[in-house]
Amino acid sequence: MAALTEANRIVVKIGSALLVERSSGALRQDWLASLAEDVAGFRAKGVDVVIVSSGSIALGRSVLGLSAAELTLEQSQAAAAVGQIQLARAYEQHLAPHGVIAAQVLVTLEDSADRRRYLNSRATLAQLLRYGVVPIVNENDTVATDEIRYGDNDRLAAQIAVTVGADHLVLLSDVDGFYSANPNEDATAIRFDTITEVTP
Repeated sequence: MAALTEANRIVVKIGSALLVERSSGALRQDWLASLAEDVAGFRAKGVDVVIVSSGSIALGRSVLGLSAAELTLEQSQAAAAVGQIQLARAYEQHLAPHGVIAAQVLVTLEDSADRRRYLNSRATLAQLLRYGVVPIVNENDTVATDEIRYGDNDRLAAQIAVTVGADHLVLLSDVDGFYSANPNEDATAIRFDTITEVTP
């Protein structure tokens, strides 16, 4: 973590499992309150923070009373529409007591694939950061179809880190590191504490 203390700008990706209780579908208020304190601490030191947050579909599923079964595209988009407003409100409510303003930024893969849209989103994020705002970025699941989806918020977070020129990208999830395979599905998965080279 020593490197984070020297950062000027960081992107933090938060997985659904950290934000939303799997069994009840409720927001984990205490966890989010703790995160808000950390974000406020970085902001107080002049560090720009961008959050890439999962959780809208999980929250919306709960509000709409949808089953745990796999959702159709239309059901996922409806759940995202309902959950996104819950998620944005939660971030605002937890950051505001620290004097931190939150903004919601919804993107699709097209926003980084198309040059004009990429430059526009980059300019918007840059302006928000100049104002001292913490952008809360998520994929726009209400309109994104398989053809225009990032499909994975780790991938989205990496793109946002490049877009805003972040010093560090922090991926927060319920998996304790980088593995050769999904450790929940493959007992032989190997954990790598440090990656010094990206290979095939």
